[in-house]
Amino acid sequence: MTFRKLLGIACCAVLTVACVPTASAAPAAQESRTPDVPYVPTPQAVVDEMLKLAQVKKGEVLYDLGSGDGRIVVTAAKKYGAKGTGIDINPERIREAQENARKAGVTDQVRFIEQDLFQTDLRDADVVTLYLLPSVNLKLRPKLQSDLKPGARVVSHSFDMGDWKPDKTVEVDGRKIYLWVIRKSN
Repeated sequence: MTFRKLLGIACCAVLTVACVPTASAAPAAQESRTPDVPYVPTPQAVVDEMLKLAQVKKGEVLYDLGSGDGRIVVTAAKKYGAKGTGIDINPERIREAQENARKAGVTDQVRFIEQDLFQTDLRDADVVTLYLLPSVNLKLRPKLQSDLKPGARVVSHSFDMGDWKPDKTVEVDGRKIYLWVIRKSN
């Protein structure tokens, strides 16, 4: 078989796969790349304290950037009545999170999107939760400060944001949790 014929077959296969609709409610990632952080689940006691610290209220919109198995989003929906969106670049984590939401009975309140967290539109967020690395937090900081509305809360497990001083810091089981409240001049 000639190279040109193989190339034609490969292109047809790629187009066929690209045009097949998926069963997932979440859009596919805009670009495929290596995750910025490894997947390390947040302990449930820390999840509970993060949501308490953020003072999540019924009907508020919560985004978890690097949502992993979805535990923060699922807990926010189940315990507080929040509407949650989990963002993760790993399709395996998205499937796991969707299954966890189904088991918890909160699929009508949450969604999980396979997406680069730096491409996420956060303008409607009341709360953003993070368990990323310090370098990623620092890279994300300008986006949080420009996209989030005044009064929105950012909660980070374990890592701060450099010289952006948190409004409050608490410790749970030896783990620090940081809270920032967005103000007009952050």
